[in-house]
Amino acid sequence: MPTLEMYLTAAAYAIVLALLLTFTAAPLLGILQQEGYSGRAMLRWVYKKGNMLKRRYSLLFLSALLLTALFSLVFCFAGTEAAVLLAFFAYGLLLLTFLFAFRFALKVPLKRTGRALRLAVFLFLMLFALLFGAQIGLLFAAEEVSSLPLKAFLRAAPLSFAPLLLPTLLFLVNCLLKIYEVPRLRCFVKREGKVLAASPCIKVGITGSFGKTSVKHFARQILEAQFRVIATPASFNTPAGVARCIKEQGVDCEIFLAEMGARHTGDIGELCDMVRPTFGAITGITGQHLETFGTVEAVRKEKGVLAERAETVVLGASAESLDRAGALLEGRDFGAENIVCTPDGTQFDLVLGEKRFPVKTRLLGRHAAEDLALAAALSFALGMPAEKVASRLPLVEPMPHRLTLLKGNGVNILDDSYNSNTEGAAEAVRILRLFGGAKYVVTPGLVELGELEEKKNAALGESFVGLDGVILVGETRALPIRKGYLDGGGEEGKLTIVPTLSAAEKLLGETLREGDCVLFLNDLPDKYL
Repeated sequence: MPTLEMYLTAAAYAIVLALLLTFTAAPLLGILQQEGYSGRAMLRWVYKKGNMLKRRYSLLFLSALLLTALFSLVFCFAGTEAAVLLAFFAYGLLLLTFLFAFRFALKVPLKRTGRALRLAVFLFLMLFALLFGAQIGLLFAAEEVSSLPLKAFLRAAPLSFAPLLLPTLLFLVNCLLKIYEVPRLRCFVKREGKVLAASPCIKVGITGSFGKTSVKHFARQILEAQFRVIATPASFNTPAGVARCIKEQGVDCEIFLAEMGARHTGDIGELCDMVRPTFGAITGITGQHLETFGTVEAVRKEKGVLAERAETVVLGASAESLDRAGALLEGRDFGAENIVCTPDGTQFDLVLGEKRFPVKTRLLGRHAAEDLALAAALSFALGMPAEKVASRLPLVEPMPHRLTLLKGNGVNILDDSYNSNTEGAAEAVRILRLFGGAKYVVTPGLVELGELEEKKNAALGESFVGLDGVILVGETRALPIRKGYLDGGGEEGKLTIVPTLSAAEKLLGETLREGDCVLFLNDLPDKYL
């Protein structure tokens, strides 16, 4: 029968292995965080075809199984307990080697939030309970076996399966913690929403299928010439993101700009309930997020909630058919006309009602001019004089990673790594062709396009024909892009598929020369690769 000493030894083994396995699960936790703590989305990512992390966990399982079996056989002469101890020691070293060999530097780093920490702690506790319970069960099972090698193998080897269980265990832990996390988050959003509601500032909602963050960024810079403005940072466009902005920045302002994102029906309504916007801007409607909405009409209906709820709405060209309740400015009331794009910037005529102003900006691309005109129209609707609005446009700074021009060692680098919509991608390629020298593009493709994803990525590949080099990152979307490129007349020798962005950068380092230009298009976060 197992002794107290055996129970304590099993507990010690379980603690060490559970701790190492928890660290091994860090990339899973990072993906879970990127997916908005959707356990189902995380599991879809893990078990999709070609996922490298799934393969590595499988490799870890097989290596651990073989290693524990080998140690059980080789060291059984020293006794069962000694063989088991050495087998567990080898298992621990294998986990450490795995951690150092695959550091899993997520492109979107894991944020060490309270929720992430709680998930890690509960995952550790679940792993400990599972490993300890399994060892106790195996202790009793081994009592019925007389062969020393088999006894040692039975005690240690079955625990090799633990890496394969990590995705499922994290999914279960996440489901359990939602009992606490979801009500807590709702209370946080409700509390900060009341703080915003109590402020006399003008609340503005900005949504659309593309350009939300850019329009918000441009509008803030324009409006700051006359008003005290607070805008939700980066792409904080969920109720939790807006609430965090209110908590960290407060609402001591005259205008509050809230970006509003949507991946499911009801998201914009929830944000409108929280922000209560009196002004709104809708950039436009495309097939982005068809993965979750299904149809463009569903996207249009969802984005249109802001047009119905706000008193005054500024509509981009592809949003003019939306139903709306309040007064509005739309494409015929403002716009960017006579747009001329160059490698150094963009020139256009800003139209605001009956007035017209020549504008020169260092922002790149036709879509930047259109976003700037939309931000100008919003600022005009908020009470800023047209002349003052126009005078601010040449001073507007570009949004990071939105077709910004960088230079390094004589090479022009177009950083459009945040872009993920078809219109923006097409414009980025057009701008790339304006530069001298050899022209290269690096991309993993376009996402969240539902059933249109393969077709749109094939069209993207066709747009690359004539470039000097095309580097595709990852496996998921490489084939339709490659097919579109070759079907469009592209040269196979100019196309390369690499597994990671770092591999693409290494290849470019051996290829680029002074005066060349490279476009980084849609540098996707880990959940898409």
